[in-house]
Amino acid sequence: MSMHLQKEIENLKRQLLALAAIAKEAVEKAVKSVDERDATLAQAVVDGDFVLDRAEVELEEDCLKILALYQPVATNLRVIISVMKIDNDLERIGDLAVNIAERALFLCSEAPIAAPSDLAAMRLKALAMLTGSLDALVRLDARQAREVRAADDEVDDLNRQLFREFSAAVRKDPEQVGALLSYLSVGRHLERIADYATNIAEDVIYLMEGEIVRHRPTLPG
Repeated sequence: MSMHLQKEIENLKRQLLALAAIAKEAVEKAVKSVDERDATLAQAVVDGDFVLDRAEVELEEDCLKILALYQPVATNLRVIISVMKIDNDLERIGDLAVNIAERALFLCSEAPIAAPSDLAAMRLKALAMLTGSLDALVRLDARQAREVRAADDEVDDLNRQLFREFSAAVRKDPEQVGALLSYLSVGRHLERIADYATNIAEDVIYLMEGEIVRHRPTLPG
């Protein structure tokens, strides 16, 4: 590998980690704005989305320039492909953070109601998966990435439970359907964040082992 290409790839990695930090912070703030009914924090997430969007585009453009200039092969090519895929997933996670913040803004405008009990468990699990996938990325840890991937089914189960809880709550108090729908939407966005965290974990596995596990069943343990 030429020294120039090595420096370019290291720069891509630094950009990706910076982008990951922005995306994670956006999700954490969005979830907090729901929990605390904090309209100011929610609006800050919405207003700050352009920062992540701009960084995502810049990183993709840098990847394409390196592909055109150096025509990398083997491991170097795999790194760049992985960076581009994770870059896109992080941008989508940022969009989902904005969606959650927008639901928080709506909830702040409504009379307070108790959030569905399963939403708290979903929030904790989705955030843990996102943190785990990004930690695996930072440390290039395929074992941890596999653990994140194995946790995705739990979030899917919680999302189904949340829908059942929502249905029961609507039957009991149909006047609260607007706020309840917003909480249901937050749960759906958290489920999608967990999906993207799984994507990132799978890309870490590909990056480290060259193995595409996307459509393979998750094995216990």
